[in-house]
Amino acid sequence: MMSYLLQRKMIIGSFLLIPMALLIIFVFFPTLKLFQLSVTDWDGYSKTFNYTGIENFKTIFFHSKDMWISLRNNAYYFIAFTISMPFEILIASILCGNLIGKNFFKSIIFMPYVINGVAIALAFSFFFSPLGGLNTILDGLHLGELKQDWLGNIKILNFTLVFVTMWRYCGQHVVFFIAGIISIPRDQYEAAEIDGANKFQQFLYITIPGVKTIIDLLLFLNIRGVLASFEIPFLMTNGGPGYESSTFVLYSIKEAFEYSHFGLAAALGIILMLITILVYSLQSLILKGLR
Repeated sequence: MMSYLLQRKMIIGSFLLIPMALLIIFVFFPTLKLFQLSVTDWDGYSKTFNYTGIENFKTIFFHSKDMWISLRNNAYYFIAFTISMPFEILIASILCGNLIGKNFFKSIIFMPYVINGVAIALAFSFFFSPLGGLNTILDGLHLGELKQDWLGNIKILNFTLVFVTMWRYCGQHVVFFIAGIISIPRDQYEAAEIDGANKFQQFLYITIPGVKTIIDLLLFLNIRGVLASFEIPFLMTNGGPGYESSTFVLYSIKEAFEYSHFGLAAALGIILMLITILVYSLQSLILKGLR
């Protein structure tokens, strides 16, 4: 009996050995290395570096105005994605109904997420250029007074980038909500109809509570995705003019690869991780209090 249990444990351990090794090599060790580099002045190519304590963190918090601008820009993305969530649930609810051609619309909504991000950035760069598609459409509609330099006007630049990012990722969120709505037992809706509940009441009291697990998941993914926003602002504006459209990750990459401040960039990585944990924790407490 003992030999059987020992053999079983050895088999289970052997199956876990490779995943644990990969986890240590590609997650734990890089994380420890990140903490080490965050307290150094390493420039990315020298064989040696000096330990500077918390100087990198002091520089970030007290002498880096551009970092705060980048973090503010990330907040635009987070607010926009959070506000759009009820509309995503509504669209998913409509697509789960008896809409004609709903499978076609599901494909269309999900398609932007499948398209390569570089192609999306290049296409929208032309679309929002002064001679691009949007201004041409406004001219055709005799709304020329609304024409803008959509990627040059710093007052609307970030909203333009947020729109492109939302256009790409909202379809993925809708698909998640569709999966959640499908899992809600249909007899709940039937019972609500018998009790005289209208469609809005069913949406408010059945659909939204029924997808709360999906909401929790997407709120976490929004935090991680928003703080890691990179390719759209990088390809469309390179964070410019100045750092007006930069994001936290884009700012970190510039510090590392343009200015060779790898120690500072490592400290930014630590701050990014802590912000993600803090925001998600606060978000979970708020949601828990609303339940």
